[in-house]
Amino acid sequence: MDRFRQQTENLGTTIIDQTVSKVELSKKLFKVIAGHKTYLTKSIIIATGATARYLGIESETKFRGKGVSACATCDGPFFKNKDVLVIGGGDTAMEEAQFLTKFANSVKIIHRRDQFRASKIMIDRVTKNPKIKFVLNSVINEFIGNSLLEGAVVENIKTHTKQTIKASGAFIAIGHVPNTNVFQGILPIGEKGYIETNNPPFTNIEGIFVAGDVYDYKYRQAITAAGSGCQAAIQVEKYLADLS
Repeated sequence: MDRFRQQTENLGTTIIDQTVSKVELSKKLFKVIAGHKTYLTKSIIIATGATARYLGIESETKFRGKGVSACATCDGPFFKNKDVLVIGGGDTAMEEAQFLTKFANSVKIIHRRDQFRASKIMIDRVTKNPKIKFVLNSVINEFIGNSLLEGAVVENIKTHTKQTIKASGAFIAIGHVPNTNVFQGILPIGEKGYIETNNPPFTNIEGIFVAGDVYDYKYRQAITAAGSGCQAAIQVEKYLADLS
């Protein structure tokens, strides 16, 4: 990330390390309020992304990047011939588990209920996969290990019995939270919280463009986000040229 930032600055970009607290998009000269300053601009690319939901337990933070992940497609290849866990019960969890079987020795899906929220077709796929097992009515109490993840303490919420499951990886698949609060009531936001657009990178306001996970809840990959960022930048260039 430091190298990305350095390259950007070398090309003449000014980076302002402030959180945007408010935007006003009703006039052609848009307002962006960050920190104690107001910035006026003719065009904006919204690339605020989406934040993965985590379990919120203390040990999770300790092992994040050391076995605990929220992206199987990003980190799955690092767990070749290892035992891993997937935490979640929706389609994302099923997809992550299925993907991980390409690399992992075994995959255990930990879910707090006795039934999955996932679609029947996804449940059927993972059920038929011999590498995947289920631990239902259960939650993670603690991740354990030294410098790297070695396992998790899992509690059955009905019997309150605990077991330690050995695992080198744990993939949290309980959804993402798009960073769109500042745009609520200004741009169309779907029920999942993502900015809605029928023709990305365009939005329903001329001069406002979107890129990456702030609207894309399907792919959520660095390469697709970068590609959409490139598209947005090209459209901004064309938009500004047409204004002049």
